[in-house]
Amino acid sequence: MSLLEGRTGAPAPTAFDPEGPWRVHPRVALRPESFGALAYHYDTRRLIFLKSPTLVELVSALDRYPSASAAVEAIVPVAERTKYSSALARLAASEVIDAG
Repeated sequence: MSLLEGRTGAPAPTAFDPEGPWRVHPRVALRPESFGALAYHYDTRRLIFLKSPTLVELVSALDRYPSASAAVEAIVPVAERTKYSSALARLAASEVIDAG
């Protein structure tokens, strides 16, 4: 099961370093929904569906941790960490999150 669903073309590649600091992009708004959240980027006009409340919690908390890896370790159960780390990499490529 994918944790994300996008409705636009291929995102521009962005290098994702899980050991670096990350945050929600300043031009992105997160709107809570029953399935998770909608992320809208005001510059690219991309709409991304975050299809997990845990992913929304993780993305929202990124700026409170020294690295994405630290956030994943604190929030995500061990068995699901790879899946959530991959989701963060896709969010970086989609410019929903950026290096903080």
